[in-house]
Amino acid sequence: MTNRTRAKRAAVRPRADAPAENGAVRAEDTALRDDIRLLGRVLGETLRDDAGVELFQVVEDTRRLAVRFRRDGDAEASAELARRLDALDVEKAISVVRAFSYFLHLANLAEDRQSNRAYRLARLAGAPPEDGSLPLAIHRITTRGVRPARLRELFDRALISPVLTAHPTEVQRRSTLDREEAIANLLAERDRGPQTHEEAARTEQMLRREIVSLWQTRMLRLVKPTVADEIEYALAYFRRTFLSEVPRLYGDFEDLLDRELPGPEPWQLPPFLRIGTWIGGDRDGNPFVNREVLLRAARQQSSVVFDHYLDQVHELGAELSVSSGLARVSPELRDLAEGSDDRSKRREDEPYRRVLVGMYARLAATSKKLNGHDPLRHPAAKGEPYSGVEEMLRELETIHASLVAGGGQEIARGRLRALIHACRAFRFHLAPIDLRQNSDVHERVVAELLKCAGVEDDYLALPEERREACLLRELTSSRLLASPFLEYSPETVSELAIGHAAREIHAAYGPLALCQYVISKAASASDMLEVMLLMREAGLMRPGDEATIAVRVVPLFETIDDLRQCEPIIERFLALPGMAAIVRGSWGGILEVMLGYSDSNKDGGFLTSGWELYQAEARLAAVTQRHGLLLRLFHGRGGSIGRGGGPMYQAVLAQPTGSVGAQIRVTEQGEVIGSKFSDREVGRRNLETMVAATLEATLLEHEREVDTKAFRATMESLSRFAIAAYRGLVYETPGFTDYFRAATPLTEIAQLNIGSRPASRKASTAIEDLRAIPWVFSWAQSRVLLPGWYGFGSAVKGLYDASPDRGRALAGLSRMHKTWPFFRMLVGTLEMVLSKTDMGIASRYAELVPDRGLREGIFTRITDERSRTIDALLEITGQTELLASDPALARSLRGRLPYLDPLNHLQVELLRRYRSGRASERVARGIHMTINGIAAGLRNSG
Repeated sequence: MTNRTRAKRAAVRPRADAPAENGAVRAEDTALRDDIRLLGRVLGETLRDDAGVELFQVVEDTRRLAVRFRRDGDAEASAELARRLDALDVEKAISVVRAFSYFLHLANLAEDRQSNRAYRLARLAGAPPEDGSLPLAIHRITTRGVRPARLRELFDRALISPVLTAHPTEVQRRSTLDREEAIANLLAERDRGPQTHEEAARTEQMLRREIVSLWQTRMLRLVKPTVADEIEYALAYFRRTFLSEVPRLYGDFEDLLDRELPGPEPWQLPPFLRIGTWIGGDRDGNPFVNREVLLRAARQQSSVVFDHYLDQVHELGAELSVSSGLARVSPELRDLAEGSDDRSKRREDEPYRRVLVGMYARLAATSKKLNGHDPLRHPAAKGEPYSGVEEMLRELETIHASLVAGGGQEIARGRLRALIHACRAFRFHLAPIDLRQNSDVHERVVAELLKCAGVEDDYLALPEERREACLLRELTSSRLLASPFLEYSPETVSELAIGHAAREIHAAYGPLALCQYVISKAASASDMLEVMLLMREAGLMRPGDEATIAVRVVPLFETIDDLRQCEPIIERFLALPGMAAIVRGSWGGILEVMLGYSDSNKDGGFLTSGWELYQAEARLAAVTQRHGLLLRLFHGRGGSIGRGGGPMYQAVLAQPTGSVGAQIRVTEQGEVIGSKFSDREVGRRNLETMVAATLEATLLEHEREVDTKAFRATMESLSRFAIAAYRGLVYETPGFTDYFRAATPLTEIAQLNIGSRPASRKASTAIEDLRAIPWVFSWAQSRVLLPGWYGFGSAVKGLYDASPDRGRALAGLSRMHKTWPFFRMLVGTLEMVLSKTDMGIASRYAELVPDRGLREGIFTRITDERSRTIDALLEITGQTELLASDPALARSLRGRLPYLDPLNHLQVELLRRYRSGRASERVARGIHMTINGIAAGLRNSG
């Protein structure tokens, strides 16, 4: 059977992953439907006015055919759709791509608006709080007998940190994001209450202007973004969401605790929630990150937070018009006012304003000193720079205490409290920057330093024990290896410069501005010692009997073998002389380890990766507990399921008992940053979910009903069968690499200007050398999403075949799904990714493979495994169709598919033209636009 025949059959047979429309519109979806219709109508009118009636009709006919196919399973509609799209010339194809892509972008905005609307309506109706909300988390915690003192102790040591990364799966330009933010704000305006006819017309007119502007804005970047561009891109989310919503979350949480757990004093939460970043510090495979880039990142971040503080202090000055003749003012506040250079007669009896005028001047002076940055609004007085953020905080807390003592409690709980929380969370650096580099680089640099200093001629040839001994000797010495009188390789010069830049950042902004150093490809204790030695060279580690280090060294374990070896590596590190003391002293008794979801998935497949990660977490928790230490896990998750993505609440609760401990860091990557944090309200709830899940995972027992021995044995069997199936296809099938490169837009993605890093670690076509991100992103574009599910069906089949009683084996899997959060999360994310696959679409991509035998052999294996996986999943869950338990997501996907299908059809056709010798800049641009649109439609594809 040919792939085309298989595709036709897939189009007409009933599909478990495409539930039929029921014809009825749910009442709660009416507003969403109205928003989408409004946005679609305005976009259509914009297209007609700009490109003409003929092109508008092409787009409308395409939409109707795609809807007919998805709604009715009409094979004729599918064939007609393919015929019409294949016949378009490149300019019309690009216009169609733009139309469907922008519709999907606008639909995302409408869905975010609906999420906010539903949340607000539920609160107004008094509906019970949902999973992932802080009210429900606190209720569960208190009903289990957790006392307020235990909570306070937990908050004092907690760290919950989303970490932004610049991985190249975010394909939108900032200009596009700005337009979309304006459109989202106008949609929100429509929700704020009934509008008069004139108001509604004005809102629609403003929407029309923004959509016209969006339509006429170039979709793609003309050049590859620099690291500086990526830094600025991330900073937009701080301006848009984090700077306002992190303090708001703290304030709302304090109010909740005051209501539910009142005490003699109001709750004052420490800054346990901190947003991190490694944009500007991640050098692993990115030659463009250097000393200048790192310092620029620190300055740009600091400038953003100072601008925020200056704006907020200015607004506070306008609000705090309190007169000393009408309200009591504390002596401390009076002293601050007298110390201010503000001598305006108009404010003689307004001490708060006088203090804030002085604070504004001091902030402006501090920003100038640290960053060379002047505020747009010049200060009205002179002021000396702050010595640090603590000095600024003391002044704000003096204002707060005076207001409370003078009867202004409600005033103190407004903007002032938010600014205090902002200062605690963001300080003068905004976000801590992680350094990251590959262990291979470290060992080469250390080897060169040792050789040039006459310490060790061939460090790279030493076995592990001798490496450790050599490094430990050096770490006890205050003699530096690097000499200004010797010449070193460019690599060594660059790495030493990074260390000195880190020291400069510490001196300017404090040690919290750069406090983690992540080691990619960590495989031994000496890998950690090498980084410590480089930090000593920079003056960030002080040797001696009680050595101290100002940067936390974080090993990253990425492959399946790495995950299996991480326990003995950490055990060995802690056994080395002085290392446990450094963890207890310099690192506060907390050992941080990063686990890589992406590369372990590419190495061993979805199921084995998930299981090995779970076991590694449990083993690491046991190691740290044996040594009397706390474990902090840094989860290197991506957006897609194939890179560890999925719902945050379920993912955190699925961690092994004892592995969370109120300490968690998680990467936020690619287009997921936009989907989570572009909208302030959505962003705030995502942060709340992370906090709630961490509290529950720390304080509640979620694995009480787990039959540990039996469940682990079952997972071992499943993993063994799954990795055999996955590696049998990906690494052991002759020609698979050729199939992958032909049947996905991998090459074209590498050419797209969406990230500063190269797609591969080295000049190679091997899958082993390909970065996990383009590997996953390419499969998502072709609607196969293979890294997110392949091997599960074979694993379950293997388990059944090996069991003397199939029914009993199925019952065991069903019990695991019902009682074990880890397995339930695994199956749930598997279900989500399968719902986005489409073998009919995938077959068109497979036809791009020129070797017919290779094409049909591999595509048949993929489709057969998908069928096995869906059958196994439905049997385990007891469902009759995918997403039966998540109707909201099912409805969202049904609404998106008719707009995704034309983009996939056009991508295949443009790829065919491009690869057949009809390549042109416009064809390449059209391909890149389809990548943008499909990524928007799938939302978590990279």
